[in-house]
Amino acid sequence: MAHVVPADPQALLTVKKKTQPSQSWVLLDSTGETTLLDVDKYAIMHRVNIHARDLRILDPLLSYPSTILGRDRAIVLNLEHIKAIITAEEILLRDPSDEYVVPVVQELQRRLPPVNAIRQGQDYMGSQNDVETGDEDESPFEFRALEVALESICSFLAARTLELESAAYPALDELTSQISSRNLDRVRKLKSAMTRLTARVQKVRDELEQLLDDDEDMADLYLSRKLAGASPVSGSGAANWYPASPTIGSKISRASKASIATVRGDENDVEELEMILEAYFMQIDGTLNKLTTLREYIDDTEDYINIQLDTYRNQLIQLELFLTSGTVCLSIFSLVAGIFGVNIPYTWNTNHGYMFKWVIIFTGTFCATLFILIMSYARHKGLVGS
Repeated sequence: MAHVVPADPQALLTVKKKTQPSQSWVLLDSTGETTLLDVDKYAIMHRVNIHARDLRILDPLLSYPSTILGRDRAIVLNLEHIKAIITAEEILLRDPSDEYVVPVVQELQRRLPPVNAIRQGQDYMGSQNDVETGDEDESPFEFRALEVALESICSFLAARTLELESAAYPALDELTSQISSRNLDRVRKLKSAMTRLTARVQKVRDELEQLLDDDEDMADLYLSRKLAGASPVSGSGAANWYPASPTIGSKISRASKASIATVRGDENDVEELEMILEAYFMQIDGTLNKLTTLREYIDDTEDYINIQLDTYRNQLIQLELFLTSGTVCLSIFSLVAGIFGVNIPYTWNTNHGYMFKWVIIFTGTFCATLFILIMSYARHKGLVGS
């Protein structure tokens, strides 16, 4: 008799985890230390406490517009190639091997030097007064990370705009000097690239503008403030979600200051973040203005080319009018020649050979006069230029 062996739940769980595709992330903490992670989405969701729909925004296989979302314990950032999750103590960047993400990681390491970690570690061990002084002198970690991401994406789009301008303006000038199929195709490709780049810049600008217009959304990005405000109520809550690190002491040490700020109503003060966002909003808006100027230059070039083509078309019409008028006059001359060339025995055709030259002279004069009259009438009506 066969026996059914029950399946091991732990083994089933292991198989299920293995079938789940892993994702490559790079983690940078507040000390600038870098850690590569190759985990699935559930591990990321558990680590930063976000929903699956928020993590789906960072999926490169799905097309989502530029987004900056503030959640309880994290900021979900999707700006072009920068797909990151920012917490109060660390930042997770997706696809760290991407050529556009590597400079962002290097900039984060430069902006978060180990000196800060040493100082914060000393503050965590002892001098809380120095912690408060240090916290007043520097922005929260999430703002520094967000600023690096915004600076990177604005610089990236500005560089792409500069490359497009350096290629577009000479091509447009060459097209105005010589209209050819090669130049037209070159400008067409540049215009398509400009349209795509404008849409990308416009998405980032709209997201920053929408964020600046809503103070509540900006307040949701103050993760350190929310962490410090929640620490007196549940002191172990932060430790459950965030691994122990030297900076957690400095974050929790600001709990009393956050309580005082709450009494004063400073929990709604978003001036610091607003200044950061406004700076990069102005930068991305300047990039968009450059693209708008380039579009206007392209439109002006197209108008100029259309005017040139209309001029050529008018010249062809005038040439056609000349040829048609000459053909009509010559057809009259051919009619007279045809009549006299018919092989019919007319009586008046005998002994009148001297009339040949007079017929030629009269017919030629009549045709020339008719051609001059047609041209004069066309010039009078403005059909032919002066």
